[in-house]
Formats: sequence, structure tokens, C-alpha cells
Amino acid sequence: MLDIAIIGAGPGGLATALRLHQKGFRPKIYEAVPDLKPLGVGVDIKVYGTKELTELDLLDRFREISVEATESIFYTGHGQEIFGEKCGRHIGYEHEQRFVHRGTLQFMLREAVIERLGPDAIVYGARFQSFEQDDTGVTVHFAPHEGVPASIRADVVIGVDGIHSAVRRQVLPDSRRTHYSGIAMYRGVTVMPPYRDGGTILHIGDPIRQGSLIVYPIANNVDGKGSQLINWVCEQHGKPKGIEDWSVRVGPEDIAHVFDDVKLDFLDVGEMIRNAREIYIYPLIDNDPLDQWSFGRVTLLGDAAHAMYPRGGNGVCQAFVDARVIAEKLAEIADPVAALQAYEGARRESVNRLVIANRGEGPEVIRRLVEEKSGGKPFDDIDAIIPRAEVEALFMEYHRMAGMKRPDDAAKDNAFKPVFTEETMKKTAFKEDIR
Repeated sequence: MLDIAIIGAGPGGLATALRLHQKGFRPKIYEAVPDLKPLGVGVDIKVYGTKELTELDLLDRFREISVEATESIFYTGHGQEIFGEKCGRHIGYEHEQRFVHRGTLQFMLREAVIERLGPDAIVYGARFQSFEQDDTGVTVHFAPHEGVPASIRADVVIGVDGIHSAVRRQVLPDSRRTHYSGIAMYRGVTVMPPYRDGGTILHIGDPIRQGSLIVYPIANNVDGKGSQLINWVCEQHGKPKGIEDWSVRVGPEDIAHVFDDVKLDFLDVGEMIRNAREIYIYPLIDNDPLDQWSFGRVTLLGDAAHAMYPRGGNGVCQAFVDARVIAEKLAEIADPVAALQAYEGARRESVNRLVIANRGEGPEVIRRLVEEKSGGKPFDDIDAIIPRAEVEALFMEYHRMAGMKRPDDAAKDNAFKPVFTEETMKKTAFKEDIR
């Protein structure tokens, strides 16, 4: 039985522990902060992410803390509909797509880890410092903290410690440089009555003129009166305050007025932003795709391996897939070094493609294409601006790339003309790296 150390108790690290436990392992998680708090805002858990949670026997708990997605609709900066598609089971997938607060999801996973692996499965205040490895194992060193060992010995170490991973910094010191898009993200939550059917994700705005706004509910009946907690994220060009600081709070005055031209008969966008309970600003960044994840008995997982722009809702979901695959390989292959290589071989290339696709706007590119073709003016017929077949082709490919081929996609695997080519990526990328 391998002694496995997981560095980081985010959703990816916790899911990895649960997947390993399913395979008969008893991993231990080492988390840098002394006390976890339910931080973050909304995350969009795609159908393949819900599949992973279902296989962890957590679907019922997940349903209790989240909102089922029913439809996804794209609008211009004037509020005209461009394209809409059903979500999850409503379009024919086997599993649901659901929206949830990241902190609530993390705490659900933590509770499951404690129940299944015991209260000692997570060591808090264990800030990773460095490691050395030899032919028989890995020695991991932690910063001094009460109740935390100075060092531990493990057969395998999995770095799941986020975009600024300390584990990655040791194995790939040149990878510390993040890729900044030149875009500031304003993320907020507003308590308000449900809009439409209470399960719709909205993609609003002219990315060139206004910027982009994504809106979706992440919790039901938060006030006992039927109100939902609505998550929204607004992208604006320009260097934000506090580069790479996720805790900078701002007021609504910077952005509420930007969407005054948006006319929707079911939602006052400006009012939603002005009534926000809290708003944070931080940069839209990722890491360049890595050429290697595994180094002997040490490997990377989740954002530590493939931090991507939060477009298309794939960051957390891809970490869940990583968790399943690494557990499978460690259970199937006796040599842990070979097992980690097999995990990387199964995951790295496909996830790196998704990192690049998200850097090029991902499915949000459709709104920019419409604004360019329409000159940013209202139109009478969307089909005269961009044919429905062209839009469908774009969305079909993004579904395939994310590993969730749409149920109505009749194309045979690899038998279609790609939309997200290297040339397309260069055209749709917001900016070159300016850092």
C-alpha cells in the first residue's frame, strides 16, 4: 500500500483523496492555511464534472448545495439573443450541469474526506517548503507550525496547490511566470429573485465595446423567501488594481453603468450589479501549458498542472478528471513512477489544448464574432449576421474539446473540421502576454 501525500486541500486535492480512497489507498492531505474558509464565488460544474461527483457517491449532497443548469443563452451588448442551447439532462446528457459556490463545494468534499478517511486525513497549517526524493520515496519539508511535522516521508507526492503551486515552483522553476490577458475580472454575488426559470446562465455584452458579463445562480432560497444567490463575472480590458491579488474588494460604480444599453425583459443588469453583496477584482491569468507534470515520484494536478482562464467552466471539472485518472493509474500500475507517467500521458496533451482554447475566448468568441459582423449595431435577423450552422459547429467542437461531446453531435470522432485551430486561437486571443 502506497503512502500518498497530497499538497493542497482545494476541491481538486479533496477529490483526489476521495478517488484514491475508492481504490483502497489512505492518502493524507497537507494544507497550507491553518483554517479553511469557504472562499471564492461561483463555479459551473459541467456534465462530466457531475459524473465524477456521482461516481464519488456525492450526487445527492451536491444537489442540495447547488442549482441545476437548464439553458445557456448568449446576448449582444444590446440584449439581442444570438444563440441558446439547453444544458445537462435537458439537452440529452446522462448527467446534470450544476452551478455552485466554490467554497460550499470545497466544504462538501472536505466533509466527505473526514467521514471516509478520518479527521486526521487533513493536516492544516502545513505550508510546503521543499522535497527531496530517492529511489524509495520522497521527503517533504514544511514551514514551522504548531502541530505540523517538520518533514514527512511518502511514496508519492501530488501537488494540488493551485496556480501559484510551490511544488511546481521546485520542479519547474521557470514556470512561475503567469500569462496575463490584459483583462480585469469583476466577480460579484447578488441576492435577488430568480430570473427566467431559475437555472439559466447568461452570456452578455459586446467584448470589444462593453466587455463581457456572465450571470448564473449558485444557491436557492438563500433568504427563506425564495431568492437566489446570483453569481456574475464581468471582464473589462485594462490592468486591474492589485495584480494577482484575489482579495481586492471594489464598489459597483466602476462597472454597473457599462451595461446600461443591455435591454432584457427579465433582468435589469445594472440594478443587479448595483445591489451586489460583494464585488472583487482580480486579473484574468493562466499558466503557459507545461511540457511535463511528473518528476519521478512527484506530480502535479489541477491548477498546479494546467491553470486556465475560467471560460466554459472547465477548471474544477478538469481537476476532478485528473483525480480519477491518477487514482486509476496508481491502482493499476505497481511502479509509482510508471503510474505517474501514465497519468500524465493520459491527461496532459488534451488539457493543454483546452488551456489554449480558453485563452482564445473559448465559446465566448461567438459574441465577438457577431459584434464584428454587425458593426455593433442592433439587427433584425441573427441568421443574416451569422448562420446557425456556423454557430452550432463552434459549440459542437468546444463540447468535444472539453470531453463532453454533445448528445446531438452526429459527427464521428475526429471526423470534423476543427474551429479551434492554432490560427483561430491567435485571432481570438484578447492580447499577447504583456508582463
